[in-house]
Amino acid sequence: MSVARYWLMKSEPDAYSWDDLVAEGEGTWDGVRNHRAKNNLAAMEVGDRAFFYHSNIGKEIVGIVEISVAGITDPTDPEGKWAAVKVKPVEKLPKPVTLKQIKSEPTLGETELVRLSRLSVAEVRPDEWEKILSMASA
Repeated sequence: MSVARYWLMKSEPDAYSWDDLVAEGEGTWDGVRNHRAKNNLAAMEVGDRAFFYHSNIGKEIVGIVEISVAGITDPTDPEGKWAAVKVKPVEKLPKPVTLKQIKSEPTLGETELVRLSRLSVAEVRPDEWEKILSMASA
């Protein structure tokens, strides 16, 4: 078994929010049409964890999800070339961590969230994951 990896997954809360996922219990992360984000989705394995990020409205990390089903074809793609995963909510963060807070933290300046701001599914390194968790509890 490989070591779990960490990710960040963006969703516009007026389209699909943390509360929507919690109400569903398990959601399909689909509709991604960016090649790097697709590759990140394809690299995910069951048990990996991801931050749930509200984009556009709020611009903040609000919770943690776990990949429950990996390696599926996006059901919204009739050609079958895009990737998707299923996720389950793990926990809501004690307090959201905003993009502004992340950008003002020097140790997080190289995160994909900051460097590749339009990327909807980004990898998070273990040290970045721990720093963001500590910011959510501070």
